[in-house]
Amino acid sequence: MPADRSTRANPARRLVRAAVGFTVVAWASAFVAIRSAGEEFSPGPLSLLRLGVAALCLGAAVAIRREHLPGRGELVGVLVCGISWFGIYNIVLNAGERRVDAGTAAMIVYIAPILIALLAGRFLGEGFPRPLLFGCGVSFVGVVLIAVAVSDGFRLGRGVLLCLVAAVTYAIGVVAQKPVLGRRSSLSITFAACMVGVVVCIPFAPQLADEVGGASAGAIAWSIYLGIVPTAFAFTTWAYALSRTTAGRMASASYLVPPLAVLLGWAILGETPAPLALLGGAVVLAGVLVAQRRGTPTR
Repeated sequence: MPADRSTRANPARRLVRAAVGFTVVAWASAFVAIRSAGEEFSPGPLSLLRLGVAALCLGAAVAIRREHLPGRGELVGVLVCGISWFGIYNIVLNAGERRVDAGTAAMIVYIAPILIALLAGRFLGEGFPRPLLFGCGVSFVGVVLIAVAVSDGFRLGRGVLLCLVAAVTYAIGVVAQKPVLGRRSSLSITFAACMVGVVVCIPFAPQLADEVGGASAGAIAWSIYLGIVPTAFAFTTWAYALSRTTAGRMASASYLVPPLAVLLGWAILGETPAPLALLGGAVVLAGVLVAQRRGTPTR
């Protein structure tokens, strides 16, 4: 019997790891896409276009699969997640990336896993396993090293502050999402939260209509990509994996996004990583490995 259970569990673990891997790569690419599309679209209109495309994709999938939408019991969690993570996060991140490069934005935003681990330990009862806390601390050091390497001077300017706000809203959204995932499917929750984000961004509709007419095909293509891959697909795979593990461990895995964002920025935008950035990426990976180890929660 133990061997049978192990055999059944291995495919499930592989699916979770595949979902995490896809999410990490997709979210890393989002920083580059935002940087590119943001040259022609303002923060609000870009958020509305991205979420609108994602809502169409998710809505079609929900209809085909005949998913049950969240009910009253999930309403608060969906609203908090949709407003903070899908709505405010996208707007402030788009605004922040107009002032700092894609790699630096990723480094700043990904202080969020530290906040997620702490909030989940306090409000979701996940506790504070020593490997998780130590691994997050190590990875955060790596993030700081990369941030220093890819920026001309790490000053607390407006772009940095906007990215810090994005980190906070990201953390709040994840912690609000986790409890409702046990009651509805990841696809249903993601679609509902995305629709809330669309409503938050609706005031930017007139501005979007004006900007689309003058936008290049490249900017529109990047915006559609943002809606389909990093939002519709990646937020769903994130929710799928989050429903099958703790928020703290998922947060630690997302530390892989910043070094990937730096590499993609180098490959696509021509930003050459400095040796210190490569060192920071290695430190991030080491921290992720430590954080994924199981440990005894401490209070």
